[in-house]
Amino acid sequence: MGGNRGRAPGRLLKSTGKTEGAALKKIDLKKELKALYQASPREPAVVDVPPFNFLMVDGVGDPNASSEYARAVECLFAASYAAKFMMKKDGIDYAVMPLEGLWWADDWGAFESGDRARWKWTMMITQPDFVTRDVIDAAVAKVKKEKEHLAFVDVRFERFAEGRAAQVLHVGPFTDEGPTIRRLHAFIAERGSLRGKHHEIYLSDVRRSEPAKWRTILR
Repeated sequence: MGGNRGRAPGRLLKSTGKTEGAALKKIDLKKELKALYQASPREPAVVDVPPFNFLMVDGVGDPNASSEYARAVECLFAASYAAKFMMKKDGIDYAVMPLEGLWWADDWGAFESGDRARWKWTMMITQPDFVTRDVIDAAVAKVKKEKEHLAFVDVRFERFAEGRAAQVLHVGPFTDEGPTIRRLHAFIAERGSLRGKHHEIYLSDVRRSEPAKWRTILR
């Protein structure tokens, strides 16, 4: 649905475990949160998602044709990497998390009909708990100053609590997600009811892999 786009879940790490004089150990939150960032393509599973901090940008329209969407994604990554390198200078190194998206429309028919002009979205990237609002503000200011060509969009730093959800891994192009989504919805219907927005987590770099191998968590 998107465009070009272990340990039990808990709070993100707040300490690097770094010792004096030792090389920086890179924190990989995807590995620390395996239950949330790994999913089976065969059977949906129920997960309990704790609150996390995100950088977010809202928009509307076809993600494959919208310059607004492309700029939103570029700004999210630019700010996230700026924050990462600022934290690295302070002795904390970590991997930037993958792009995620919340998708919805005024009616589900917009998805089933493929009317992407009516799609609404919030693109977002998880931020570790040790990345504070002050760090994000400084990172955004740095990007605006150094990348004037970017026409930086408004990003917000927000805590998002998803709670109990069901998820499954979709392998293949975004345009082929329909059967996987229906299977996920059937799984949910057997156990409760749908709520919230459709959530996607993009595990593949679509610039470097074939569409048939793209891996996307649908939640």
